[in-house]
Amino acid sequence: MTTPAISTTPRQIKASGRFMLAHPAHIIAQGFGSGLSPVMPGTFGTLFSWLSYVVITTHWPEIFKPLNWLVVIAAGFVVGVWACQVTGRHLRAPDHGSMVWDEIIAFWLVLVLVMPASLWSQFAAFVVFRFFDMVKPSPISYLDNHLKGGFGVMGDDIVAAFYTLLVLALWRVI
Repeated sequence: MTTPAISTTPRQIKASGRFMLAHPAHIIAQGFGSGLSPVMPGTFGTLFSWLSYVVITTHWPEIFKPLNWLVVIAAGFVVGVWACQVTGRHLRAPDHGSMVWDEIIAFWLVLVLVMPASLWSQFAAFVVFRFFDMVKPSPISYLDNHLKGGFGVMGDDIVAAFYTLLVLALWRVI
């Protein structure tokens, strides 16, 4: 009788509210809880991004002008690299599905560059962004497979945001 092989690879940790609240990086990386959805956490993270952008811009329009948003997005990207690096290490999964800060920052970038826009145009941006984030056409898939750590988690979604902006720009021209 043979003995089953024992895996030395540590198993992923389950994302939960308790896990999220255990470290500030987890709260950020998991999108303030939006990434804890048991189904389609990336979509919920993107919805959180959309809602938070609209709420913040509506309540503080004198502060959150496009240039200020770009500063927030750049800072959010840097913080996201750290938060996703730490959270991925703690979850024992470098790009765990519950980490949605990358979707939040990338979709804020899309919104700041397409707004003002009708609700339907915003919805189109949402759908196109989710398409690119899920399908990951090249070079998004290359970045997703070859860039590791927090920078890799954040980087591929920024490229998905640029693809989204390109499609939306072509849509307006045609």
